[in-house]
Amino acid sequence: MSENKSKKGTPAASDWSDEEKAAMKERAKELRDEKSNRSKASDEQAVMDKIGEMPEVERVIALRLHEMIKQEFPDLHPKTWYGMPAYQFGGKTLVFFQSAHKFGSRYNTIGFSDSAKLDDGAFWPTSFALVALNSEVEAQIRDLIRKAIS
Repeated sequence: MSENKSKKGTPAASDWSDEEKAAMKERAKELRDEKSNRSKASDEQAVMDKIGEMPEVERVIALRLHEMIKQEFPDLHPKTWYGMPAYQFGGKTLVFFQSAHKFGSRYNTIGFSDSAKLDDGAFWPTSFALVALNSEVEAQIRDLIRKAIS
């Protein structure tokens, strides 16, 4: 890997997986779409389209998560981020859902960006494996989102 690093020490393009390259291309498209002044409705439709592409088990989780966030946190704006369903607060991505199949992982992930106020001393989690969404897990996610936007 060190042979393929650029002068600034970042990985060369050939070091990225096909899935990572695809996510970067999706992010570039998202940024182009932002410049064309997409509406909030079209942003939400893009999120719903991404959820619709997921395998059924993941789609059920992502859809329930989407519904819960919309209902409980109306100030969060649904928008895709690197081709994943995400939710912005104050114009910045706060929380996102990554389906397992997108990166060939064994579990889905719910993650928080660095704009989330989850700080807890010198070390804290910012992403969590999510294999099922039940009332207990939903309550934990609600608590995390409340803390993240506080």
